[in-house]
Amino acid sequence: MSKKIVLSAFLALGAVNIATPGDAMARVTGFDITSKSTAFEGMPFPKIGTYDRIDATATFAIDPKSPRVANIVDIDKVPLNDKGEIVFSTEVSILQPTDAAQKSGLLFYEVPNRGRNLSFMMLNRSGSSDIPNKAGDSGDGFLMLRGDTVVWSGWQSDLPASAINLNLPVLRDITGPAREQFIFDKQGTSGKGTLTYPAADMDPAKATLTVRQNENDPRTTPAGLSFKYISPTEIEITRPASMDAGAIYDFVYPAKNPVPQGLAFVATRDMMSFLRGNPGHDAKDPLTGITHTLGLGISQSGRFLRDFIYQGFNEDETGAKVFDGAMPHIAGSRKTFTNYRFAQPGRYSRQHEDHDYPGDQFPFTYAQTTDPLTGKTDSILDACNKTNTCPKIMHSDTSTEFWQARAALVSTSPTGEPLTMPENVRLYFLEGAPHFNSWATESKMDPVCRYPTNPLSVAPIMRALYNDMVDWITTGKTPPASRYPSLADGSLIPLADFKMPKLGNTAPVPAYNLLQVMDHSVVPPKRGAAYPAYVPPVDANGNPTGGVALPYVAAPLGTYAGWNLRNDGYAPGELCSLTGLFVPFENNASGDGRKSMGQHYASKADYLQDVRTASENLVSQGLMLRGDIDYVMEKARAQSSSLAK
Repeated sequence: MSKKIVLSAFLALGAVNIATPGDAMARVTGFDITSKSTAFEGMPFPKIGTYDRIDATATFAIDPKSPRVANIVDIDKVPLNDKGEIVFSTEVSILQPTDAAQKSGLLFYEVPNRGRNLSFMMLNRSGSSDIPNKAGDSGDGFLMLRGDTVVWSGWQSDLPASAINLNLPVLRDITGPAREQFIFDKQGTSGKGTLTYPAADMDPAKATLTVRQNENDPRTTPAGLSFKYISPTEIEITRPASMDAGAIYDFVYPAKNPVPQGLAFVATRDMMSFLRGNPGHDAKDPLTGITHTLGLGISQSGRFLRDFIYQGFNEDETGAKVFDGAMPHIAGSRKTFTNYRFAQPGRYSRQHEDHDYPGDQFPFTYAQTTDPLTGKTDSILDACNKTNTCPKIMHSDTSTEFWQARAALVSTSPTGEPLTMPENVRLYFLEGAPHFNSWATESKMDPVCRYPTNPLSVAPIMRALYNDMVDWITTGKTPPASRYPSLADGSLIPLADFKMPKLGNTAPVPAYNLLQVMDHSVVPPKRGAAYPAYVPPVDANGNPTGGVALPYVAAPLGTYAGWNLRNDGYAPGELCSLTGLFVPFENNASGDGRKSMGQHYASKADYLQDVRTASENLVSQGLMLRGDIDYVMEKARAQSSSLAK
């Protein structure tokens, strides 16, 4: 970022919305603009014109005695200024129409994913995860053509300088156990690992290193396993010959210098409260004309958004609402490893990787439920229901989340009963899609995974849902009904009943990220009873059912799954991260449990007509935009080269 411009620069922006400090105990005290320029290299958008980009540093001050921050871990241990306040800051990037008259009135806030922008890859069909600047970063300009104001601000404190960061005070008097997990997924006799927090004592005898081949295996210390400190924040592990490249290494060590990472929720809350014009802030608001706010979180950021709502932060210090609408995407039933001592918000549970890290425990859903395993009764919306500050929610998951993120627990109680969502909640299951892809993603072989990866992008459906959500929060127009697997109609089945057709000569049996009650008071955690496991069934093609089918799943060229399996040499049979699989139909169905390509489609024209029909059906249901049919058909034509004319 360039040299800072002091607060008087707001006059050049025409800022007129001035917050009144009042007696708020947490607030934005400064908003220093570091750069202001014309975005997208000056490229104009029809009817809207050009966009400006503002980069800034926002400074916050909070009273640690405020009841609205009482649940922040270690809030009583953070250094104070001479006024008895906690002070910290975050980086902010804003895109807004140059002509204020062309603003839509909507502030769209994307929770950054590891400091990156994923919303443009999904909504704008862009190929970049950078904060947009160049003309090509705009993709097809979906958000810009609406005139929406787009905002990102930092919420992680452990990111590289190139990302959007949150700057937190360090708690230098605190030490305690921390755990790192390493899976190298490449051959070798040794490997280096970076520690999130520096070691408080580099005596190797004070740390423990274990290894196991698969997640359910016991932690062991076999011959040939050892480690050494390279620095307080890096170790080198000598890997035993008995373990393959996918083995799991757990390192528990005495750490120091944690940060109050739970202040991420305060930073996001107060940033949004400030920019939407809520009272109680000292700084001058650079935005005008904001009437509604919408928050989107994708993957890690979707988990953060659910956690943000659960922990009561959709209400600011004055009691005002922060987000009118929230769209947690591909979060499953999880929250985050954020509001903890020695937090690691980048960690998240998968079947093989990071399986037993914090952030996935009860409650799981938006309806109030009782957990028979812990005796607790709770809901993601419990805190905001008590203060009437709940946003309207669109929760969307792909197939991957039912296997890796126990998404069934969003629509099913821990006692195995189908749930009815509150009126302000919609659930959407995007059948057959993997965790996350850009529009241009193609299927490929990953040496770690057994099957080719899944190329599907959910962009066509998510663009429509974005419009539906904006209509819902601005006009009250009812969005499409939930389309999400449920035990009530058989669109969820017990894991034990799940069966795939043959892919080649074998019907694969996917692993599942089983959830257990965890006692995180010890490191590593102690495991307790398991929750029930349910997944969507598949049709004769091996494609999942029970939700919204992308046109390419409704008219398939093969089997699309949200899971893949690890290959030989990489913990074979375990789930292979988040890439999903795509196995095309064979031209000859011999030995395959599925019909051949020729049995599905007599010609390329027949296939393209089926894709178009599926697209038209989604448009009629409010789940795809008519203007996106051409994009979908263009990709269908490129994918169907193997079909005869």
